[in-house]
Amino acid sequence: MSYPPPPPAYGYPGYGPPQDHPQATTVLILGIISFFCAVTGPFAWVMGKKALNEIDASGGTIGGRSNVMIGYVLGIITSVLLIIYLVLVVLFIVIAIVGAASA
Repeated sequence: MSYPPPPPAYGYPGYGPPQDHPQATTVLILGIISFFCAVTGPFAWVMGKKALNEIDASGGTIGGRSNVMIGYVLGIITSVLLIIYLVLVVLFIVIAIVGAASA
């Protein structure tokens, strides 16, 4: 009885997938937390952009791009929502002051 030959070995023994960027999990967590506390959104945005640049410059030796990208996008979304919220609050205050002054 003959057995099929073993599959060819790929890569070098002892080498695994690339290690994740050290801040990949931090950026992801900041992005998720930013939905509940929008102040962390800009931090996720800035840290995510820096980590993405480092991952791209590594030539594939650093992983974790998907986690960083998710945190980065969540940070952008919540930062934009935070800016819109602040503009609306300022607009409401200005309307309240103008309305009180004309009364």
